[in-house]
Amino acid sequence: MFNFFKKNSDDLKTVVTKTSETLVKNILNFVSGSDEIDELALEEIETNLIKADLGVDFVVELTDKIRERKIKPSNLKDFLKEEFKTILNEAGNSALKYDENRLNIYYVVGINGAGKTTLIGKLANKMRLEGKKVLIAAGDTFRAAAEEQLEVWAQRAGADIVRHDKIDSAAVVYEAIEKAQNENYNVLLVDTAGRLQNKFNLIEELKKIRAVTDKKAPGCLSETILVLDANLGQNGISQAKVFLESVNVTSCAMTKLDGTAKGGVILGVAKEFKLPTKLIGVGEKIEDIQDFDSNAFVDALFS
Repeated sequence: MFNFFKKNSDDLKTVVTKTSETLVKNILNFVSGSDEIDELALEEIETNLIKADLGVDFVVELTDKIRERKIKPSNLKDFLKEEFKTILNEAGNSALKYDENRLNIYYVVGINGAGKTTLIGKLANKMRLEGKKVLIAAGDTFRAAAEEQLEVWAQRAGADIVRHDKIDSAAVVYEAIEKAQNENYNVLLVDTAGRLQNKFNLIEELKKIRAVTDKKAPGCLSETILVLDANLGQNGISQAKVFLESVNVTSCAMTKLDGTAKGGVILGVAKEFKLPTKLIGVGEKIEDIQDFDSNAFVDALFS
């Protein structure tokens, strides 16, 4: 299991301040002092939950439960906390898979601009500081300057990189796997293309990379991590469906969580896709990445 550095609870509270305001405090303040939650209050609750990007279906389900169970204002906080924790826990384990006895390969997928390159650099840095030997494969050979940006992050993280501009991405991954196996790396982080303009080409490219991995390193694929920009909320989820349809995504990394009021998208992803968030980006520095703790996240929202 990974031993990622954990921010203390005060740091997490700061990170989710805007989300907490929209998702929790506005709702609780509105019903404070009331004896019951009437239809006007339910409309206000619904509006704020939608603003926090939980997703319309999930919001309707929550407000229906409040109505049917006749939840009192004094019990609303505990009710929402329990519902949020249940949704996150049902999505699956939030710890990244890791096996110290084999090569661990992590595909990083997502739309361009979601923060894939930055996430790879931050994750490489954390793993290297934990004593792991880390290799990065520059598998996005299409986007201009993608390889250069990734190489800068690799240097900052103290990780090695395999890159070849403008060649088939599967060939880059093949070479990276071979290097990782021959030189006893613990971790291989694979960047992938994020363009959605041609869905067919994207899917075929991801399939080729997966086929190379299955042939060259059977049983070594640990995770396929979908990177989402928290600022995009439900729009990001819509775009993410392309990747969910294309590859077997096993987890989510939520970037740019600090400073957004749409952090409720973590709950939306868990509810809609049964996809656990395992990493969160909480700032611009190389060390600003955390392993996701669902209970700590919900507690921070309500603190």
